[in-house]
Amino acid sequence: MAEKKKLKVELIRHTLQPEETIALAAKLCYSKSTIENLNEKISAKDQSDFIERLLHMGHESTFEHACFTFGIEGVSRVLLAQLTRHRIASFSVQSQRYVSYEKGFGYILPPSIEALGEEAAQEYQKQMDQMEQWYVEWQKRLGNAGEKSNEDARFVLPNACETRILMTMNVRELRHFFSLRMCNRAQWEIRSMAEQMFRLCLETAPALFADAGPACLRGGCPEGEKSCGKAAIKRKERAELLQKAQEDRRP
Repeated sequence: MAEKKKLKVELIRHTLQPEETIALAAKLCYSKSTIENLNEKISAKDQSDFIERLLHMGHESTFEHACFTFGIEGVSRVLLAQLTRHRIASFSVQSQRYVSYEKGFGYILPPSIEALGEEAAQEYQKQMDQMEQWYVEWQKRLGNAGEKSNEDARFVLPNACETRILMTMNVRELRHFFSLRMCNRAQWEIRSMAEQMFRLCLETAPALFADAGPACLRGGCPEGEKSCGKAAIKRKERAELLQKAQEDRRP
């Protein structure tokens, strides 16, 4: 039987001392000091103010020296199609060729369908179960030959089918990703994922991500007539989030 899945995002790895790494890269460009001396000076002082100046100046190439790797589960193939449009990233995705779903696959239930009530959710479940049955039948007709059968049986699997992803982005690309995918006009699933990723990044490196997110946090909305009109609400929510994060970090 197909099983409903929920989004789960984990920060698996990240560059050690990402703020210091970025500060070192930036200061190296303008200093006669050795890398060793620069590194000692940077490590001895908080770099938050310097990071803020870099962002203000738009000196963003140095932000590519720090990377974050996320483990992502409970997302659909619909999300995957959107995600891979962000080409400055590395992806490893659970294969539908090497992984068999003869015992059921995970699926994503859109909130809009769930909001229609239990009857609609059950109908959606039955549709997922039917597609699982078709998949198993094609596996059998293709000889149950492992990956050789899976690669063609998978053609009947839905876009709702769950996948799992390991993804790495550098800080510059993450900030760009958040600006697009945390916008209210982004599709609900990738927006939910981006918001979870953002919170993990903010907790780990607040100086790098305090102002990250939709463009309306930093100025006017670029969407023009398609704007959601909620920039003030977004800014208020961010201010409250940063205040809470600061309180949580206090000893």
